[in-house]
Amino acid sequence: MDGGARVVIVDDHAMLRDAMRAALELAGHDVVGEAGDGDEALQLVGEVRPEVVLMDVSLPGPDGIEVTRTLCAQDPELRVVVVTMHANPALVARAVRAGACAYLTKDFSMQDIVSAVEKVAAGDVVLSPNLAGSMLRELTAPAHVKHDLITKREADTLQLLADGYSAHEVASRLFVSDRTVAYDMSSAYGKLDAQRRTEAVLDRVHWGIISREVSATTRGQ
Repeated sequence: MDGGARVVIVDDHAMLRDAMRAALELAGHDVVGEAGDGDEALQLVGEVRPEVVLMDVSLPGPDGIEVTRTLCAQDPELRVVVVTMHANPALVARAVRAGACAYLTKDFSMQDIVSAVEKVAAGDVVLSPNLAGSMLRELTAPAHVKHDLITKREADTLQLLADGYSAHEVASRLFVSDRTVAYDMSSAYGKLDAQRRTEAVLDRVHWGIISREVSATTRGQ
């Protein structure tokens, strides 16, 4: 990308904000503000008009998902990167539906966060590969439950994300738009959460893994 992105960092941990700022500024990006709670984030972003917001989920006041929803409704061009300790599918689905275009867990490096900022600033959608991989291990239903939990395109999308492709690359390979990739991610995670609620009533059984043939076939095209 040409030049650095204007970034706001929203997290209630000052040390983490400092680490993110240092990494982003070293990479040539302009950190134009920091916020430690949801209300402060809403005010700050409205004042400084960044291109990208790094958003924690667990914030004092409105949580990161609600702040994301409000900010994206006010400015559809804003790119929000959710960075959180929580890697559950319902939260991923909520973040995507709220308008987030990236979702990273905090076990990733500062370089991963810098990379995510650069990708979303360029118009891409980013999902931690470990999240996609964990979803793939759970999105195949047990034998006594229907196997049409997700569509083939949703499965292909998550498989390619788990294989390390960016969302933009997935869109190109599946001949769909970036928005369609984001929608399929959200749809699949929402279905998984419904499946988990069903499982709470059923005996726990071993989950299958979606066939790796999906990516092998796609790579061979």
